[in-house]
Amino acid sequence: MELSDRARVFLTAHGMEPERFPLGDAAAAFIGEMELGLAGKESSLDMIPTYLASGAVGAGRRAAVIDAGGTNFRASRVLFTEGGATIERVLRSPMPGTQSPATWEEFMDFSAAQLMDLLEGAEGIGFCFSYRAEITPQRDGRVIRMSKGVDLAGCEGRLVCAGLKAALKRRGAPDIPAVLVNDTAAVLLSGSPWLATEGYGSLIGLVCGTGQNTCCSLDAGRIGKLGPGAAGEMLVNLESGCFDAWPQGDFDRELDAATLNPRDHLLEKMCSGAYLGELCRLTLRGAAADGLFSAEGAAAVLGMDALGSAEADALACGAAAGLDGADAVLASELCRAIFDRAARCVCANIAAILILTDAGADASRPACVVADGSVIRHSRAFAGALDAHMDAFVRAGLGRSCVIRTQEEATTLGSAAAALLNG
Repeated sequence: MELSDRARVFLTAHGMEPERFPLGDAAAAFIGEMELGLAGKESSLDMIPTYLASGAVGAGRRAAVIDAGGTNFRASRVLFTEGGATIERVLRSPMPGTQSPATWEEFMDFSAAQLMDLLEGAEGIGFCFSYRAEITPQRDGRVIRMSKGVDLAGCEGRLVCAGLKAALKRRGAPDIPAVLVNDTAAVLLSGSPWLATEGYGSLIGLVCGTGQNTCCSLDAGRIGKLGPGAAGEMLVNLESGCFDAWPQGDFDRELDAATLNPRDHLLEKMCSGAYLGELCRLTLRGAAADGLFSAEGAAAVLGMDALGSAEADALACGAAAGLDGADAVLASELCRAIFDRAARCVCANIAAILILTDAGADASRPACVVADGSVIRHSRAFAGALDAHMDAFVRAGLGRSCVIRTQEEATTLGSAAAALLNG
């Protein structure tokens, strides 16, 4: 990207310049970690088999959905039509265990109660569970631990879908298949109708919001850690936010050291909405310490006790934020460089998946990155940079045909598809 000499010299001196890792080298490093993870060897990428398949859902089919993530809980019913998928009903409420402590049994009973009026005509239940769980071959998940401020006593080791089905049985509900899906796999599967209506050859799931993750489809025979005999296509959850094979800069290390999980989720800390604002703030403070701002500009920068990602995005796009003249221009350049680097991270992640899966090689059947999250949907600085890198590196450089699309309620729609394709 174009930067003034003083901005580039400063960023390079601190290891924060966007071009520090060329995109080709970055994608190659990512592929190496993916292959290690698939083989069950030590890797920063878990490459978690989901035991879920993708595909197109036939028209006229319905599924019930639970979306339990963060502080919100939603129960829905989804109908698939010739034109796509429609949410017929949705019930929203706080996630149990957020406003006051709850037990696992109370969570299961609450979930079953919310679903009871949504099961009419439903052929399956998709449970989007956005917490750490060990996925089983039965497409269930055994809870490892809760997070995001959710207090559910007795949850560890419990099977999510089995617990839900038992709670539904106690209420007299019919026996309906239920499958567990994480949010990134659900985002991918929300694009299932497009395989038939838009002619895409494959789907990739991308979440870039508070966190960062990707998901893709692979032949199960390539997932060495499953052992011999594995067959068919299967979605694999990369847990790509944990990738750690790209170099960090001074302000990356400063940010990382202040988090609750140092040396963990390093890629996520370079490109997700939970960290981009703080990373920009630390970079601006570093520039002030190095004497790049005027006395007035330095005082304004050092007075920033916090900087949200949306505010940092506005700075990158030219908002003054109390800065004038050359100070405002420099602040914009530095923030834009941080967002550009974040876009390069995501571009390399996408490119690595395209290469490993050989997707997008046929221009008549492009790969579709189904994307969700606040950064991918709302950041102007990130979106412009990602489009530029996808054009220059993925489409022109690698010759891969690939589009990025978002849609509303992606996790709900994808969880419904998961239930009907895998129940």
